[in-house]
Amino acid sequence: MAAFRLRICLPTLAFALLFATAFAEIRSTQIRSDARSTIPFDEFGFTHSGRLNLSVTDFSFSAPKGQPDPPLSQLGFFLCTLDAWMHVLEQFQSKEIQCTLESGLIHKVFTFDQIKSPAHEYSASITVSEANQFTLVFANCVPNLEVSMNVHSVMYNFNPKTGQLDFLSAGKTALPVIYFLFFLVYLVLGVVWVYTLYKKRLSVYKIHFFMLAVLIMKALNLLCETEDKSYIKRTGTAHGWDVLFYIFSFLKGITLFTLIVLIGTGWSFLKPYLQDKEKKVLIVVIPLQVVANVAQVVMDETGPFGESSDTWKQIFLLVDIVCCCAVLFPIVWSIKNLREAAKTDGKAAVNLMKLTLFRQYYIIVICYIYFTRVVVYALETITSYRYQWTSVVASELATLAFYVFTGFNFRPKTHNPYFAIDEDEEEAAAEALKLEDEFEL
Repeated sequence: MAAFRLRICLPTLAFALLFATAFAEIRSTQIRSDARSTIPFDEFGFTHSGRLNLSVTDFSFSAPKGQPDPPLSQLGFFLCTLDAWMHVLEQFQSKEIQCTLESGLIHKVFTFDQIKSPAHEYSASITVSEANQFTLVFANCVPNLEVSMNVHSVMYNFNPKTGQLDFLSAGKTALPVIYFLFFLVYLVLGVVWVYTLYKKRLSVYKIHFFMLAVLIMKALNLLCETEDKSYIKRTGTAHGWDVLFYIFSFLKGITLFTLIVLIGTGWSFLKPYLQDKEKKVLIVVIPLQVVANVAQVVMDETGPFGESSDTWKQIFLLVDIVCCCAVLFPIVWSIKNLREAAKTDGKAAVNLMKLTLFRQYYIIVICYIYFTRVVVYALETITSYRYQWTSVVASELATLAFYVFTGFNFRPKTHNPYFAIDEDEEEAAAEALKLEDEFEL
């Protein structure tokens, strides 16, 4: 029975080790009547001067009736890398070991036979001299044994040059600086945008002020992310900055998706109102963003291996995909309406010129969604733990490029080639429409 349970849990843990996001906060976890053979807690990228402090309180177990008390040497904590775990799995399948704690490939923290009084706190502290990404795991090699306990784990690296502790994973220790640099970039963009609105105030639409609000939300989100990661780096906890980060992440997500919908419909540029179907898109997108942000909070607070983390990850992924697809519909509708207007109204051939912008925007939105949802995720999973910051930089650069493209192409302009077309351009647009129809035939 134990072998069957371990055979199931080993691949599951390997999958979790591969795709989990590294967290660094000092973490406290409660385990209640859990009979799993392996329970992953947290993972961390250690340097050559890493350390783990682990304490366990209120430890108790419940064996099935009629069975003797279990050997506590088969219950314990260990650190393990992904590569080592794959070899442990091979050892178990070849029957070289009967329990993961017997493997020489793991870094054993302690086993429960070392605890003299389970009712009191037991603490252990080990130095991790091997630079790698490790996962803290609890092993229960006793069949059908339910375990309850409170676990408090602290992982950090020691910087011998500064004499300071670094509670951020080795691959994410540069994140505070990275987020702050991007905050400065968005701050400069905000100043430039305000100056543009003032200089071209006679050509400013309502949408331009909304674009300024999106820019402000993004900048504040980055500032809070900077402080959040900075406090975690120094102390291991966020000290409330995570709350502000979640608030501005929520506002940034809603305003950005709303902006894409409004621009895609041509609101304020082409028409001062939204149709019913376009309003329905906003009604769908905004609540979905609320759900997505709730899922993000739960995943961050419970850690990569929380009991409900897998469910919330699936919810977040599904909601994110639905939101990304939903915001594309208004752009498609605008392109379709412009094409139909150009065909039914000779004077409306000018709309073909506007189509150029909306087609470009449609392509850029798709590229932005694909890159930030697929490419960045792939980069995060295949990159060494030392360079986890690269996925953050890639995502932020893509977002910055999207913001710059949107602002540049939809900036207030007195003689906008897309919205103010003279008679010569009208004739050119009509000719372009004729050639396009012949090409389609």
